[in-house]
Amino acid sequence: MKRLTCILVCAALAIVPALAHADSRGSVTNLPLPRFVSIKSNEANVRRGPSLSHRIDWVYKQKNLPVEIYGEYENWRRIRDVQGAGGWIHYSLLSGVRTVLITTDQQPIYRKPDDTSPMVAIFSQNVIADLEECTPNWCQVEADGHKGWAPKSAMWGVYPDEIRK
Repeated sequence: MKRLTCILVCAALAIVPALAHADSRGSVTNLPLPRFVSIKSNEANVRRGPSLSHRIDWVYKQKNLPVEIYGEYENWRRIRDVQGAGGWIHYSLLSGVRTVLITTDQQPIYRKPDDTSPMVAIFSQNVIADLEECTPNWCQVEADGHKGWAPKSAMWGVYPDEIRK
């Protein structure tokens, strides 16, 4: 019986991320799930479960790193990063400030949302940039004093259909 229970629980946990992509709302915040936020602190513990008694699996040491919330339990948020690694983090370590991670190396940043527009900068892979506005295919980003446009396909931390004004 224990084995069957484990199989059922494990199977249920495996589908949680898939269910999170549905147009749902968090049971605690009533905010959309999933949604992107960023790490607020220079050091943020990610735990196996939603309490201080759960083991720390790893520690994020990068402030402003974008993460995706796909679950909520009391003061805890279930998150995942660009690599799909995840766990539970206390809500006080998260910020609603939106950032993105540049996923393309030597990504040109353009003055306008058009790749024939003049380049204003080139961002290296893994640069964290503030997210400004987004059109269907482009987002305006800012990092290290350089502000411009990049294709959504060159970043993680924004949804393909997301529009921001």
